[in-house]
Amino acid sequence: METGKAKYLVVISYDAFSEDNWEKASKLPNLSKLIKNGAYSTELKSVYPTLTYVVHTTMVTGVYPEKHGIYHNNPFQPFVREQEQSWFWFKKDVKVPAIYDVLHKYHMKSAGILWPVTGKASIHYNIPEIRAIKHENQALKILRNGSPLFSIRMEKKFGDLRKGIEQPYLDNFTTMCAADTIKRKKPNLLLVHLIDLDDAKHEYGTDSPEIEKVLIRMDKRLGDICKAVEEAGIKEDTVFLVVGDHGQINVRYKIKLNPLLKESGLIYEENGEMKWRAYIQNAGGAAYLHLKEKDSEAELLALNILKKAITDENYGIERLYTGKELAGFHVDPSVRYMLEAKAGYCFDDSLDGPVVTDLKEQGIKYATHGFSPDKPDYKCNLVIAGDCIKSEFQLGEVQMVDIAPTMAKILGIDFNNCDGRSLDEIF
Repeated sequence: METGKAKYLVVISYDAFSEDNWEKASKLPNLSKLIKNGAYSTELKSVYPTLTYVVHTTMVTGVYPEKHGIYHNNPFQPFVREQEQSWFWFKKDVKVPAIYDVLHKYHMKSAGILWPVTGKASIHYNIPEIRAIKHENQALKILRNGSPLFSIRMEKKFGDLRKGIEQPYLDNFTTMCAADTIKRKKPNLLLVHLIDLDDAKHEYGTDSPEIEKVLIRMDKRLGDICKAVEEAGIKEDTVFLVVGDHGQINVRYKIKLNPLLKESGLIYEENGEMKWRAYIQNAGGAAYLHLKEKDSEAELLALNILKKAITDENYGIERLYTGKELAGFHVDPSVRYMLEAKAGYCFDDSLDGPVVTDLKEQGIKYATHGFSPDKPDYKCNLVIAGDCIKSEFQLGEVQMVDIAPTMAKILGIDFNNCDGRSLDEIF
């Protein structure tokens, strides 16, 4: 076993924290202190599609979606409204070990607060990110899939801070749970997921005055977590890793391609039930074309429809990716065709309403993600700080698959089957 660089690692996922936020965020008191005491990059390249669950699984496994199997936030559920869909909430859906799975071997403890895809995971103190749908009870669902005693204790202590998933209350709750866990449990690895910035970008666009307010709130939360580490008396032995998972891009047009498939009979009704031979599953700025197995006629028909749609400027389709290109992006091998939207456009699964919706005309501001990680001005930020890390050390381009091996190096554990590398130059 290697010797670790630090005994404790606090990982803060700062959802949607991207290069366009760096200038303002890096001047705020708490993040600027971490940067002074650490290494940073504004060129962290995400994975395709840039969706939260896909990326967070890569962060803790160190492999691309083609290996870990979480190819979307949601498993494929045709004709189910987005609000009612299940998500990839459970660790059993991840095909490879995560870094917290190997901590047991080293008698180290892990904690997770609203980290994606950790339902029933081997995390000692776990409140998984999970949502009640249809007639489920939210509290029960968390207890069943997380650590019951830990979850109950956090709920009793801080539950009244929360108002469902509304911000800033949700992230305030998460921050208080994280601070309390650091002080009482001192986990060797703490994974925290904060969502305020992502929510604000979706709702107000990437350049609204709201964003600056969120960056200030987020900096205060970072400060609260750093303060808890000091109060726990473990500051000298702790590394902080603050990481964005994707950027967002302002969207004016929503594009529904399933109605085009329906017009051609590839989506149809039979005995009052909707059926499909080809179906578009949106991933925000990208989309998957699903095809019924061995239905080459449907495949041909669907591809002709999409190729025609690409030539129509109104649909805002940048490209249709296939085989080799998708393999180059390390996309899940079950995916044979993927669409990428132009900046300013995104996809929508729905069968109802017009094919093109102009959000600006309706007075709606909106931004989203899911786009290719190669889109310009779309990279994420990374800060790694602590006594064992070089001060104000600027990293160049780094990959999302480098996060897990770097975490392993910090904690001194063997975690070898990664697609990425440990960022050894920061030590």
